[in-house]
Amino acid sequence: MATGAAMSRDISEHRKNLLEALGVAGRENSNAAVMYHSAMGERLGLGMTEEKTLDLLQRLGPLTAGEIGQHAGLAPATVSGLIDRLEAKWLVRRVRDAKDRRRVIVEINHERLAGFAELFEPFVAALSGLYERYTDDELELVLDFITRATALQREATEALVAQAP
Repeated sequence: MATGAAMSRDISEHRKNLLEALGVAGRENSNAAVMYHSAMGERLGLGMTEEKTLDLLQRLGPLTAGEIGQHAGLAPATVSGLIDRLEAKWLVRRVRDAKDRRRVIVEINHERLAGFAELFEPFVAALSGLYERYTDDELELVLDFITRATALQREATEALVAQAP
């Protein structure tokens, strides 16, 4: 029978291995996501930042250029060029805010994006099948982890942008 110290060492070794595996799995997931969105962007004729900006606008609704920059962690000059490229492709449009005519917001051209969603459907369906394997409690734990990890990654992105020359 293992003593308390031996059990503690075993748990520590198990946790060390688990954390290492989690780090590797996280990097693999990040790489898979980058490659998926890179392939999707290529298929749609978009750069990855353009595709992710469209995602932001779909999820959050119309945003100002400054808000896009805040959510995406991009510098103002980068956002202006990004919006110019999306506007040239007829994917977004700049419009005056109805409440404050001095403010310009960027909104999606939904008619132009109508066919894009079907490209994502097979992956979304596969994820839905994966979700079915987990209990509600397990899904809440996964959601909590992803939410917290995303916040950490946003903070790291903001720090990188702030350090930019």
